[in-house]
Amino acid sequence: MTSEDVARVQDAAPLPMPWLLIWATCLATFTITASGSTRTPFLMDMSRDLDVSLAMVANLFGITSIAWGLASFFAGIGSDVMGRRPFLVGAPLALTGAMVGLAEGGSFLSVAAWATLGGGFCGLFTGVSMAEIAGKVSDRQRGRALGWVMAGQSMTLLVGVPLASWIGASIGWRGITYCVAAMAFLSALAMFSTTTAMPQQVQHSAVSRQPLLRAALTTSVLRLLGSVIAERICFGLAAVYYATFMLQTYSLSLEVLAIPLMIFAGGNVLGTIVGGQLGDRLRNRALTFAVALVASGGVAILLFSWPAGAPVSTALGFGYMFANAIARPSLMAALSNVPSEVRGTVMGLNSTAASAGWLAAAALGGWILSTIGFSGFGPLAGALAILGAVLALLGRS
Repeated sequence: MTSEDVARVQDAAPLPMPWLLIWATCLATFTITASGSTRTPFLMDMSRDLDVSLAMVANLFGITSIAWGLASFFAGIGSDVMGRRPFLVGAPLALTGAMVGLAEGGSFLSVAAWATLGGGFCGLFTGVSMAEIAGKVSDRQRGRALGWVMAGQSMTLLVGVPLASWIGASIGWRGITYCVAAMAFLSALAMFSTTTAMPQQVQHSAVSRQPLLRAALTTSVLRLLGSVIAERICFGLAAVYYATFMLQTYSLSLEVLAIPLMIFAGGNVLGTIVGGQLGDRLRNRALTFAVALVASGGVAILLFSWPAGAPVSTALGFGYMFANAIARPSLMAALSNVPSEVRGTVMGLNSTAASAGWLAAAALGGWILSTIGFSGFGPLAGALAILGAVLALLGRS
């Protein structure tokens, strides 16, 4: 009997969904994601403003990912010992200050420093928030609950990035960064009002948690983390470079770009909602993830290798994001099915693995763009999708 079979027996009486906490976390996730993704329409503007190359500005995503991943690892461990609330409230509050500093940055080094700090503060939140939500619901509700939280990330692409592109035509990338700072402050207030202190009886010492750590970080979990890295590279290639691809391929204005970006993100939102339902209703979460990820890799090949016009690329962008988003809730639900005492650690490692994927996407994307062009993105995404699917199927136990 697998761990998923055991969980089904335990979930005969599911817990009520903590909707206020879910919506507050969704808002915070929206803001956390917006702290980086709302810069994507302004890569060329930032390049001119800071007097550096486009590749240098794109590498800010890589720098942010390093800080994000390191912070996620330590926050996950810390939240299992100290409780989740200090991270869930403190991280968006600290991000507020980092975004103000980034908006005021007068040089590339200054902007890079504040972006690094901001990435670290984001990392303090992401894995901990998923562990908090996963702990408040039963196993067969986690696909939907985590799917709604990840919808906050999707809504950044659906609403945040297109709105930033439209408003940014008037106030620039610095003005948009101030808007993100305000949202981060509101997110801190929302998390403060919907979370509670960690009960004394569930706190654990580092010594007593060591056997559980070894039990949780099994070969299966490590393979699933490998799938996370592969999936995030696939996602990151499109999320970071899709706006630039549309701008350079079809010479769109920022105002017009908002339309394909909104459709692109709409696929992510719809796919996340559908994926959450499938993750709870279908028996084999690993297979659900694998099929959806391979499908997204096939669409990626068409998207970047077949520039048949802006409408076609817009439709393919929607299809790519829809398939990719279906995959992720099943993977997150599978990863969260570990002992509660180390769930923060495992979900923190998930965020660390995701950050490694974002870093690789930014670095590989920049190198491929400068040597091959956008046509090289599709084959890379397709190969990584197959790798991620294989690892997930091997990791199901």
